[in-house]
Amino acid sequence: MAIGVGDKIPSGALTKMGAEGPEPVSTDDLFGGKKVVLFAVPGAFTPTCSAKHLPGFVEKADEIKAKGVDTIACLSVNDVFVMDAWGKDQKAGDKVEMLADGSAALTQEMGTVLDLTDRGLGVRSGRYSMIVEDGTVTQLNLEEGGGFEVSDADTILSQL
Repeated sequence: MAIGVGDKIPSGALTKMGAEGPEPVSTDDLFGGKKVVLFAVPGAFTPTCSAKHLPGFVEKADEIKAKGVDTIACLSVNDVFVMDAWGKDQKAGDKVEMLADGSAALTQEMGTVLDLTDRGLGVRSGRYSMIVEDGTVTQLNLEEGGGFEVSDADTILSQL
């Protein structure tokens, strides 16, 4: 069962690229005492993710942060090097933090897995966006399959 509104984000570790290379990111540190917009994509450099999902959050980052959001983070079941390269390619800069869930551990714990094994892509994250306040999910926009209908930046803006 997928995580829902009112649930706490599980304690776990993600990875981001730091100045010296890959760095662990504790979910407790990422979400604790903060208002965070987290969105997840099935894969870096994939068509919808690259053409619409991430670019929307990069474009609307200032508007989102102006509504009291401390961090906007993008999560994908990719390795940290791919996420770093994709963030650079998409000019995410300091607008969107690019987070890797390389082994899909957090994605599995949250129940947001999208199994694309039959398409040769393995286990991925389903597409979603959420608002998390001090570790608790206050809004969740979970897409069906690989759709892109409710997890966009404009929807998040309307919920803030």
